[in-house]
Amino acid sequence: DAAELGRLDAAAIERVHGEAWPEATNRDELHDALAWLGFLTPQEAAAGPNWSELLAELAQENRATRLYATRLYFIKFPAKAGTHHSAAEFTAGMDPGRRRDREFSEGAAIWVAAERLPQFAALWPQARRDPPITAPARHAERTWTPEEALVEILRGRLEGLGPVSEAALAAPLGLSPEGISGALTALQGEGFALRGRFTPGAATDEWCERRLLARIHRYTLGRLRAEIEPVAARDFLRFLAEWQRTTDKTRMEGPDALAAVLGQLEGFEAPAGAWETEILPARVSEYDPAWLDDHCLAGRIAWTRLRPRPLRPEPGERAERPERAVSPVRSTPITLLARRHASLWAALSPMPDLAQASPRAQAIAGFIADNGASFFDEIVDATRLLRPQAEEGLAELVALGLINSDSFAGLRALLLPADRRRGEGRGGRTRGRRALFGMGESGRWALARRARPPQNGTQDGGAKEAGEAAEHLARTLLRRYGIVFWRMLEREAPWLPPWRDLLRVYRRLEARGEIRGGRFVAGFSGEQFALPDAVGLLREVRRKPLSGEFVSLSGADPLNLVGILTPGARLAALTPNRVLYRDGLPVALLAGGEVHFLEEFDAATQWQAKKALLRGAVPASLSALA
Repeated sequence: DAAELGRLDAAAIERVHGEAWPEATNRDELHDALAWLGFLTPQEAAAGPNWSELLAELAQENRATRLYATRLYFIKFPAKAGTHHSAAEFTAGMDPGRRRDREFSEGAAIWVAAERLPQFAALWPQARRDPPITAPARHAERTWTPEEALVEILRGRLEGLGPVSEAALAAPLGLSPEGISGALTALQGEGFALRGRFTPGAATDEWCERRLLARIHRYTLGRLRAEIEPVAARDFLRFLAEWQRTTDKTRMEGPDALAAVLGQLEGFEAPAGAWETEILPARVSEYDPAWLDDHCLAGRIAWTRLRPRPLRPEPGERAERPERAVSPVRSTPITLLARRHASLWAALSPMPDLAQASPRAQAIAGFIADNGASFFDEIVDATRLLRPQAEEGLAELVALGLINSDSFAGLRALLLPADRRRGEGRGGRTRGRRALFGMGESGRWALARRARPPQNGTQDGGAKEAGEAAEHLARTLLRRYGIVFWRMLEREAPWLPPWRDLLRVYRRLEARGEIRGGRFVAGFSGEQFALPDAVGLLREVRRKPLSGEFVSLSGADPLNLVGILTPGARLAALTPNRVLYRDGLPVALLAGGEVHFLEEFDAATQWQAKKALLRGAVPASLSALA
């Protein structure tokens, strides 16, 4: 609607007004303009080039006249169906004082084309015409009601003025804004005009013809897009390092900073073992695992596997033995997301299959489905499984994407064998300080939230939820990368909606003025979209001199964009692999345990680069997972 077409450019509004307003150079052109505009005020006639002389010539030819209204009659909307009110009936129902307020003075004459006279006669039956001409026969046949006449007169004015207030529309007609509101509402009901505050700084609502408003919007977007000078992929990678706070100067600190980082990484799929050993410590200095547990236990953050385990081994993957149970490993794709958005992400992800689970895992899932979220000890007692068997069953369900726990400690416990856990005694109880790897710290285990089936046998609810999920994903990707385009999706989960679906959302957000569209990064085809804050930071980064700082990241990190934004082969998104950036360029890789330099360095710089590449940011408390 019109409210979404805000933040229009004043220059675009002025340009469209100039294009819509007639530029008549002879009396025939001016007569046509006068016929579709409805009328011209004395000020408008004086402002046109030689228009006063041309109007005088039209008057001599009985094609136009100056209209002096002796009385303007009050028009009430909406009129009753099937009734027509004469001018005398309107006058009789008005207070005499109000009638005097509606009288025109001699200086308030307006120029009217002969074809329009029947409409003005419906408004002003006693108006004086100079010269006293009549309408052509084909135009005099129709009888106009005052309501219909005012609608058509305002229609012509809106076609030539662009955004205009009710007061500015009403003043030349001697009406108050309330006197024309009914006619404007009728035009809005036709879809001809839209209401809103289009001019920057407008204090009151304005009206604009839909076609002109669309053109203003198009010009506004064109100017905004032309403001952006595309940057090279190298500068974009420098920008991403600052946007995601992976440099020494931008890295965040403290437990409150973790919430901002998790919001930026929401929905990103990474190996389970990489989250706390690589990804989060790269963005939060002195990361403490207890911070993530606190967010999870407070119900703000949830972890889960959104990608179902494939029924068949993927290419290059060795088939498991039938007797071997499915269990989470450090490479299991795990996603962190805001718990309040879990249903939106579930609507985007495929449905897992419980049939792949073993009987003991199905027994655990059945107990949780019947009894709700349950603690580990409750699961053990109810299923009568040994504690190691219950852990194996939970591990299967996690690996299949069917359950999760209140705390991230539950996933840590499953990733680490029981004999290597610290601080956990018999019965799962902890000794001394809080254990990071104990099942007793995992909280309750619950079924992962999944999309609800459509209700009442219709697809309306499902379509609405899918639309909300797509918009949430589009906004999340913008929050993650600042600037998004088709190529950036290659780093995201393969089950996400295609770019064409996100493109519709981004175009709608751009139309609302919430994001910017244009060409921000050179060398990549297709439309690109950016947050306003990202555009400012991108400009700032481009102006900054090169610092020579090394940024070392895991191959599982979202900023492993080697082979995506840079030339060459890609670096597999595995936790042990690493990439070393310097001023936006990948200069060294660690793959398969071997270091590969992509740039020539002297001996001293090469030693520093290798040290930076191999240096890890794993917290000491999580060294067992590294």
